[in-house]
Amino acid sequence: MTKKELTKRLKDNVLLFDGAFGTMLYAQGIFINRCYDELNLSMPRVIKGIHEEYLKAGADCIETNTFGANRFKLKDHGFKEKLQEINYQGARLAREVAGNDALVAGSIGPLGIRIEPWGPTSLVEARQAFKEQAAALRDGGVDLFILETFSNMSEIHQAILAVQEICSLPVIASMTVRDDGKTTFGTTAETITRNLDRWGADVIGLNCSTGPQAMLEVVERLVKITGKPISAIPNAGVPRMVEGRKFYLASDEYMAEYARRFIQAGAKVVGGCCGTNPRYTKAMRSAIRSIIPQQRPVIMEIKKEDIEKVDPVPMAKKSKLGKKIAAGEFVTSVEIVPPRGCDPTKILEKARVLAENHVDVVNIPDGPRALARMSAQHLSCLIERNVGIETVLHYTCRDRNLLGMMSDMLGLHAVGIRNVLLITGDPPKMGDAPDATAVFDVDAIGLTNMAANLNRGVDLGGNHIGQPTAYLIGVGLNPGAIETGKEIDRFEWKVKAGAEFAMTQPVFDIEQLFSFLKKIEHVRIPIIAGIWPLVSLRNAEFMNNEMPGVSVPEEIMERMRRTGSKEEALREGIAIAREMVRRVKDHVEGVQVSAPFGKVSHALDVLSVLND
Repeated sequence: MTKKELTKRLKDNVLLFDGAFGTMLYAQGIFINRCYDELNLSMPRVIKGIHEEYLKAGADCIETNTFGANRFKLKDHGFKEKLQEINYQGARLAREVAGNDALVAGSIGPLGIRIEPWGPTSLVEARQAFKEQAAALRDGGVDLFILETFSNMSEIHQAILAVQEICSLPVIASMTVRDDGKTTFGTTAETITRNLDRWGADVIGLNCSTGPQAMLEVVERLVKITGKPISAIPNAGVPRMVEGRKFYLASDEYMAEYARRFIQAGAKVVGGCCGTNPRYTKAMRSAIRSIIPQQRPVIMEIKKEDIEKVDPVPMAKKSKLGKKIAAGEFVTSVEIVPPRGCDPTKILEKARVLAENHVDVVNIPDGPRALARMSAQHLSCLIERNVGIETVLHYTCRDRNLLGMMSDMLGLHAVGIRNVLLITGDPPKMGDAPDATAVFDVDAIGLTNMAANLNRGVDLGGNHIGQPTAYLIGVGLNPGAIETGKEIDRFEWKVKAGAEFAMTQPVFDIEQLFSFLKKIEHVRIPIIAGIWPLVSLRNAEFMNNEMPGVSVPEEIMERMRRTGSKEEALREGIAIAREMVRRVKDHVEGVQVSAPFGKVSHALDVLSVLND
């Protein structure tokens, strides 16, 4: 991994590190008088097993079991001559487990001796000791280095220089501080940050020593000093001595809550240090998903050789919508937002109006903007059963774990739902219940894999379910995404996972849409463009400034500014939407029109342009 790649990854994402290694080894009965680093050679299965547990728990990056594998500490255990072998094997074991699914960080800790000016070991000797350890880790295949639990600024400076001299891999430089934000040498957090920034650390961080509460206060100070990413990897609270043993009393839920707070304070790397285990990592993974839906593709792999060959239902036979798309006919959809209450009467009447006007499907969002509304699933069932028009049911990953999703997908198919739009979902913090817990076991890519496997007659565990489902699988698409490359990457994953059509975010910038469509031509599936009739200047400003991935061109903004009354603004908004439909209809396979104020008559006014 290059420094540039790490910076890009951390721009809009958070990196979750694994937890304590020594804690896990001690829990397996390996006492602290052993050289834990040497276990890379004598007990490789145990080491790999711990890595596997953390990876399964959701870690984005696993550290090598080499924290103390330097010449000075290894000499005390009689393993100095095996330094290169211990570090190389430590990196290889982690690399074999991580594969391409996670990063591997080469762990380097303090030398365990005093260096000048406080000890007899020179800076040059210290740097050479770090270089020989770092070189072996590099050769073993690490993606980056984490220099952790340092309290001496001179020592970590030599470690940074050592890595920089042997390779260009990224470096996380992590100091340990007391509750007052100072090292044992009295160095302040501000001085630490400025020095590490100046010395070229790619990520500046804190780990160990303190619990999450004290560390959060320091992190809040650090983010104001540097533009470099910040990491926060605390212990599971302050240890308590009980009968001569250290116990870390902070629960996994408590650590997860602070992981969320670290991120909200600006940290880009989080994890757990002493006293944590995979249970803590899993809890932190869930906390991260609640505010930043997981960006990396989550794919539930089923070995092809284990799947009995079942021919999926052809698109044309899945639903009326599927039949129309398969035939190359232009499709129309109108979005109806579920009601706040429990009475569906008005929604059903609106659906009847759409059916009478030959709209193909009703689009039902699932808790848009994380607001509590009637279940989209139940509303879709009511509409299809009582009105007869098909729906496109939005189904989010936000509110359900994997088992719940599997149950829903099987049940929805049983009651006749066929068209689904699988999306990650808006985080609860956006809505009217910001403290609600989000799940995000998988993102839209993982959910698409699940649905595609069900369409092949296979469940999460690779078990055959008998008759396969016949879902027409749709996914979201954002042509105006700030990071176009990332959006294209995710779209490629969705198509590879089994997506059969896509619906876009509201489109106002037609040229932007056309440009994006050219970029995804190599993975093109039917596209249904989102059309949003503006109702006022304020509505246009909201879409342009507060709706992620939506851009309203200045020309349209000016047209809305020139309107006077509300009625005039609405007419202009509908006119603009009609122009959008007219311009995109020969470039996409359909349009999905939102109904402003829930008035489907406005959406029908927009769609009437297709009859001109």
